[in-house]
Amino acid sequence: MTTAPEENSPPPAPENLGQESIAEAELLPAEEASEPPLADSQNKEASIEEELQIYQDKYIRLAAEFENYKKRAQRDQIDAIRYANESLLKNLLPTIDNLERALQSGKDAEASGPLLEGVELTYKQLLETVEKLGVRQVSSTGNLFDPAMHQAVAHVESDTAEPNTVVEEFQKGYFLHDRILRPAMVTVAKEKSDQTEPSTQETGGEGGIQA
Repeated sequence: MTTAPEENSPPPAPENLGQESIAEAELLPAEEASEPPLADSQNKEASIEEELQIYQDKYIRLAAEFENYKKRAQRDQIDAIRYANESLLKNLLPTIDNLERALQSGKDAEASGPLLEGVELTYKQLLETVEKLGVRQVSSTGNLFDPAMHQAVAHVESDTAEPNTVVEEFQKGYFLHDRILRPAMVTVAKEKSDQTEPSTQETGGEGGIQA
């Protein structure tokens, strides 16, 4: 004879829910947490690409600046070698001027002899030496006045020369390569003035024209 279970007795407690159910319950939150949302992944990729672009731009700018620095340094080095003797050569110009004056004085006096020949030889050798170092004379007489190469010390009216033309050279100018070493001192032509003296009429004193 079987007995019916009591109505108020509690249901039997489940002892095991099954290993698979427990594993699914434990692993499901971890899997969902390990997978980032799609929007966050795209934002991270965009941020990385933007950062890479910034570094790439910085690298390009630095490379360009370094290349410009190298070119400037090379130009400065070349100029330093090219114009290293500028001060010395500039100090030699008065000596060349004095030799030219001595030769001109000898020619004006129609002098001749070993002394004048020695001065002329010294003058030519000195010119050849400075020319080898890059010194050359400035063209002046007959050319247009150029303030970068000429220094005007006087202006004169001329019937034969065009205005603003160099008509006389007092002191020669010189270049050192493509840089002016000393400007030439010159006289420059200017336009002739058309002003005429006013005509005068002979008049008497206060009493009018005298007979």
